[in-house]
Amino acid sequence: MKSLEELVDKEDPFINLMNSWVAASKNHVEVLPPSDNCAQLLLDVQVTTHSILGSLIYHTGGVLIDHGWIRVLGSGNMRFPRDVSSWNSDSNGNGLYLVADDAAGGFYAINGGAFPGEMNSIYYWAPDSMEWEDLELKFSDFFGWLFTGDLDSFYEGIRWESWKEDISKISSGQCITFYPFLWTEQGGCNTSTRGVVPILEALSLKYDFLSQMQKNQ
Repeated sequence: MKSLEELVDKEDPFINLMNSWVAASKNHVEVLPPSDNCAQLLLDVQVTTHSILGSLIYHTGGVLIDHGWIRVLGSGNMRFPRDVSSWNSDSNGNGLYLVADDAAGGFYAINGGAFPGEMNSIYYWAPDSMEWEDLELKFSDFFGWLFTGDLDSFYEGIRWESWKEDISKISSGQCITFYPFLWTEQGGCNTSTRGVVPILEALSLKYDFLSQMQKNQ
């Protein structure tokens, strides 16, 4: 176990590069202040602040991208009542590490062996799919893409006309739900009935449906 002094990189922390990305970002970005528990979380996760994950934990409570549509996990705070360590507490041993999610109920994870693709690649579980998609990006490339990427094109078919107004009314611990579900033939972002659920409930429900589908195959 490394000490806090060993984990906190004072010479070249990633937060310095991240701040330059924020300043040049074409997408709306909000960096939230870190939790009072950020030091203990860094000790728990055992990554240095030279890394993206370490800096997110120690220097931020999380990062909100594109008016809060994408929520990148950090150490959590009052506005972002989740941290990357506890959010993955039930994922230990399943070969993936959740690092971000979106307001439509999509999830981003680092491949730690759960998928046959390249290790440490970012995978996305879209709201309109029951399969994880390999984005073929490492965490650093994915994180940079959040600041400069064409998110409207990426989320085409998932965003509805009033999405900005609607997500401004929910917390980062919630997401929009759709019925019929977007991954069914009947579902559609503009035709399905929209509601609001806790993000954990959306994740658990999707895992339940996936498990049932696999049993019926």
